Amino acid sequence: MEQQRGRGGSAGSGGRAAPRSAAVGGCRRRCGPRALLPVLCLVLVLPTPGRGLPPPPPPRHRLDEGLSRSRELLAAANASLHRLKELGTLGFECTLEEVDLEDITKNQINTIKACTSEDLGTGNCPALERSTFDMNKCLRGIYEDLNVYRAELKNFNDQKVLATIDEMMKALKTGGGSAPQPSAGAGLTSFKARMRLCSILHAFRIRTVTINRVMNYLTSPESSM
Repeated sequence: MEQQRGRGGSAGSGGRAAPRSAAVGGCRRRCGPRALLPVLCLVLVLPTPGRGLPPPPPPRHRLDEGLSRSRELLAAANASLHRLKELGTLGFECTLEEVDLEDITKNQINTIKACTSEDLGTGNCPALERSTFDMNKCLRGIYEDLNVYRAELKNFNDQKVLATIDEMMKALKTGGGSAPQPSAGAGLTSFKARMRLCSILHAFRIRTVTINRVMNYLTSPESSM
């Protein structure tokens, strides 16, 4: 800081001080060191020259559609588990207590990784900390989750679940193309396969709760603050 002050002084004496240096130096002389904090925060969040700007956030109507689809997705996941319990399709009671949950999305970008930022502590530049959230990356994480779960559930004979996954993926997809079409169920013969399905359905239901909460946040006024 002492070196910066010296350079600012010499530049000022030559009449060639940069506008930002002059403004910071004048603020320091008038207001003291604390007044520099907002200025430094502003400098930090400005885009670096030569670096591409991040892609714009998706339009509001796309987020609203995503929220609506996420509610349908959660309802379909709940209904699917309820039907399994009522009909005894798997041959045992498919409860959360009976299975070991497995995160089949842990080795890729997913909702948890893409939509929650690391704890940065109490910093001096809250605007810079908020800027670490990437909405497009978050939506991509949700999309990749759905893609993985759809592949796992494609042989499960619940067309409502598959259809709601497809509709949610269409709402989130940024490029062209269409979501994969539901395929016919191939049946679940072994007990191990039925146990795995039970586990995946419960994990999927929990993830749809998270997705719904994220979409509620993204469509709320707080997300644009």
